[in-house]
Amino acid sequence: MLNEACAAAEQVAIQLTHDGDRYARLGAHLRTQPPSSVLTIARGSSDHASNYAAYLIMARLGRIVASLPLSLVTLNHAPLLVKDALAIAISQSGQSPDVVDPMRYFRAAGATTVALVNDVSSPIAAAAEWTMPLHAGPERSVAATKSFITSLVAAARLVAHWQNDPLLLAAIAQLPAALDAASKTDWSAALDVLVPAQRMMVVGRGISFSVALEAALKFKETSAIQAEAFSGAEIKHGPMALIDEGYPLLIFATRGPAQESLIRLAEEMRGRGAEVLLAAPEDVRERQLTLPVAATPDLDPIVAIQAFYVMAAQLAVARGLDPDQPRHLSKVTKTS
Repeated sequence: MLNEACAAAEQVAIQLTHDGDRYARLGAHLRTQPPSSVLTIARGSSDHASNYAAYLIMARLGRIVASLPLSLVTLNHAPLLVKDALAIAISQSGQSPDVVDPMRYFRAAGATTVALVNDVSSPIAAAAEWTMPLHAGPERSVAATKSFITSLVAAARLVAHWQNDPLLLAAIAQLPAALDAASKTDWSAALDVLVPAQRMMVVGRGISFSVALEAALKFKETSAIQAEAFSGAEIKHGPMALIDEGYPLLIFATRGPAQESLIRLAEEMRGRGAEVLLAAPEDVRERQLTLPVAATPDLDPIVAIQAFYVMAAQLAVARGLDPDQPRHLSKVTKTS
């Protein structure tokens, strides 16, 4: 897991040298034939990448995006009206039937179908009209790392070409260097808090919520910590009742409109006795962990999760676990 996470910068650099013309054609298609609706199709870490893609699309392009409940197609066989829709599937393996079947359904019904997928020989690559390879390389660790990061980058490329934004494209081009620097960020201060933890919350808001979701999953997968992700705006709507003395919270306060509210939340939760790990850029003096930054705030979650992955691998080892072989889990999950 650690080696693969640290390889993300190299794999992103490879991705950025490929498929530029294909992204440009897809972007032109979406501008000339705007979709009537936008749906994401994914499970697990890929669904967290979809959350990031959805936020970028809504924030930058004004298109409302929904995450498809996959059972509507696979179990309910609902008569969905998807002509002229855009369906974006994200997958490392591209093999799970409950991700593949909706893509086949949407394409047959007249939707534009896009697969961001690592295995270009997979069923989902064959099902989609547009296949955009992640170029993450082989991933042997059960816990996805570099495939998640390359999924975020592919989503950002899709949005940049759809928006036809040269500034965002230029910022994306700087990601390999930013990821390499992020992999060297020292988050060892988190270990004293998290090694004894049995339950915790991971908090984000806005564009950082996707990394809160992903971090919570990795805590469960690799360190057997009952971690739950919440938006910073939702904590006071019930979850705050769980806070007691020493309760751990990891808060991702990336740059952007939500950052100030997350800094205030960290202070309030600390006042209630929580053991708060505020991850924020180096200009935030209240931070406990330093978040690396990208060339633009919209890309900050990509380098933030890189710093987290290194710490997560170290945490699992410190808890006496093997992050490469989480119990009960396998690399490819097939659900129907």
